[in-house]
Amino acid sequence: MSALEVLAKLAMGKRVQGVLYIDENTGKLTFKAYNRQCGKRRERVVCQLENGWLKESPQRYKFFNSVRKDLGRRLVDVVMHRELKAAMGALEIEEILDKV
Repeated sequence: MSALEVLAKLAMGKRVQGVLYIDENTGKLTFKAYNRQCGKRRERVVCQLENGWLKESPQRYKFFNSVRKDLGRRLVDVVMHRELKAAMGALEIEEILDKV
């Protein structure tokens, strides 16, 4: 973001996030605006699971699962595999429905 763009935003009453520092080479006070990206993510929830979710973004499928440790390793393994199988089943159903 250039200095003119920063001044224009400040003149409109908006805030500009960045860092203010003294440049080592010139010794002048310098403001460098952060290049903030828009917070919009195009993720869609494919299915909500008992302990997590499966989401779809334009490039990826995202699977999240959180299981309590106090269940023990064997039960955690069973629960995680069951939920992954359920998520994959929902993904297959979506694929079939998309073709129809």
